[in-house]
Amino acid sequence: MRTRRISAATSLAVLFSSVVLVGGAANPAAADSSKILPAASVGDIVADGVHQRVFISDPTGGKVLVTDYSGAVVSTISSLPGVTGLELSADSGTLYAAVPGLDAIVTIDTAALKESARYSTGNGTDPKFPALAGGKLWFGYGGGGSGHIGSLDLSGAEPVVTLDHETNGTWYAAPTLASTPGAPDTLAAGIETQSPTYLAVYDVSSGTATRTAFRSTDGGNLRDLALTPDGKQVVVASAAPYLHQAYSATDLTPGIAYPSTSYPNAVDIAPNGMVAAGSFAWYDPDVYVYKPGVTSKPIRTYEFPNTGNSSGSDTLEDAGLAWAPDTSRLFAITANSNGVRSLRVLTDAVKSATTVTVSAPAKSALGKKLTVTGRVKSDGAFPAGAKATVTRTDIESPKGKALPSVALKPDGGFSFADTPTAGGQVTYKVSYAGDATHSAASGSGKVAVPRTVPSLTLNRNKALYSYGAKVSFTAHLGKTYKNRAVELWVDPFGADKPKKLVKTGKVNSKGDLSTTVAMTRDTTVTAVFRGDGRYASKTVTSTAYAKVKVSTSVSKQYKTAKIGSTSYAYFHKKTNPVFTTTMTYYKNRSHKLSLQLYYQGRWYDAGSQYFKLGTDGKSVVTLTGTHDTGYRMRVRASYVNGTSGDTVNSTTHGAWKYFIFTK
Repeated sequence: MRTRRISAATSLAVLFSSVVLVGGAANPAAADSSKILPAASVGDIVADGVHQRVFISDPTGGKVLVTDYSGAVVSTISSLPGVTGLELSADSGTLYAAVPGLDAIVTIDTAALKESARYSTGNGTDPKFPALAGGKLWFGYGGGGSGHIGSLDLSGAEPVVTLDHETNGTWYAAPTLASTPGAPDTLAAGIETQSPTYLAVYDVSSGTATRTAFRSTDGGNLRDLALTPDGKQVVVASAAPYLHQAYSATDLTPGIAYPSTSYPNAVDIAPNGMVAAGSFAWYDPDVYVYKPGVTSKPIRTYEFPNTGNSSGSDTLEDAGLAWAPDTSRLFAITANSNGVRSLRVLTDAVKSATTVTVSAPAKSALGKKLTVTGRVKSDGAFPAGAKATVTRTDIESPKGKALPSVALKPDGGFSFADTPTAGGQVTYKVSYAGDATHSAASGSGKVAVPRTVPSLTLNRNKALYSYGAKVSFTAHLGKTYKNRAVELWVDPFGADKPKKLVKTGKVNSKGDLSTTVAMTRDTTVTAVFRGDGRYASKTVTSTAYAKVKVSTSVSKQYKTAKIGSTSYAYFHKKTNPVFTTTMTYYKNRSHKLSLQLYYQGRWYDAGSQYFKLGTDGKSVVTLTGTHDTGYRMRVRASYVNGTSGDTVNSTTHGAWKYFIFTK
């Protein structure tokens, strides 16, 4: 970020970027994206256009992170204590890293992504900020009230380090350096955080740094600086004033200023002169992109989201901007309130932001023509003959159906007519693919197109069946458009048996679809028609009820005989009858045992009680106490929905069993 160099290959790519090549279609630009960085701090960021890599130094972590152009970390070069400034060689084959903890300049092979050499700069030099100019690698070094400029010459058989190029005593700490290929003998310098900001320009054509301009500016707390591609201006990011000031590289007189917002802290200038001006801003845009020399209005602004837990958004890291050499991407490093850093990849940064608004009727009848209007809006005129694509999405075309493209009016307005062929929600999406100066964008409008409600019925509702009865449930579907399929779902009562799709298919010629259910529990059957282009979806239910199996046997009687037409069990009064109930088992189920006494021609309740079933579905109850003789009695077992411990079956009463006591 401190210094910007591009290789001959990338320079040619920029040169030929204006040439239109006819052939295969290019892939569309990816949307802005963000990836979390495993970094404890940020010193510098450099983009390598040849290998499509981004290099980020982490002084606290003592490492250089390498990401791809999507922001994903692909490698880490470690054991670089305090590594700060980075500089890329002209051919993009070597990355130079200033490592104060080693008192060295370290080179990294950008193809192999590993350290290739170390060049000592001398004990206690603490080099921080490298820059290539005049055939050498220059670096700011020193501290503790005494900053200097040194050089590393790798042109000979042996590397040569030369210190103390600055003889004017200008710097109290290691100066930040910037250079540019368009002015190969010019070096700009300033010190981070200093107030007021000191700037200097050096001519390094002779092999030594000769100061040609010096200025104490009105700004304070310098965070970053960059040279324009022609080397004629130095653009500064200082915390104050709230703009990015440009100074003449000849004499450092103030020139144009790029408006930004509070606390400017980063600047990078692309090979074609596009200026990215960044600020540490919680509540305003973080990045402003300008055409070279045009300060009236930014082409684009970016405001980062809030991924932390503070009220303000994520903020740009100092010196945290880097252009891809072809300006296809602008890389920005941000941090949230939790100290989590991210690399944000901003696409179309050199194009004006575009929006598409679409206005469609809220409601329209099926088969009736409607009109959709809208506007593609962006700064600057659209190319002659510009068009937007239109896609209609509905129930019959869920992936979208392309409609004829619509021409844009001079103000970006558009209008088209269409006749919906399917009901439900109909969405019209209008997309502008973008052009040389406008980003891609799309918008959509939605229309509610009512559909006819079909006839759908299901039999057996509220019917009661014996336990285990095989019952046929039949759904009947009336007239529809294309879809003749119905789903049948069965949901037995009880949480242990979930709702289940048991059948799906087209109805027969009568419109019927059936399924058979074994009624072991109360059961809800659901018929579902999913709808089609002209008929709405519909769901109907039928709940049928199932009894339990229940029987009671009597034992220990001394005989069985009829009284009238009814069989009675005869017990001696000193014998206790035993009643054994068998009932369909369900967890925690109880049965109700009821007694009745016959007196003067009527049966009277003589008491009832609930008894728990065993897991085998049986219960044995003995009738104890004093037994009066001569009275006819009867007993039965019942399952009572809700009071027998569950609600999965319908109330069922067993048959009465009759008995009598004698002497």
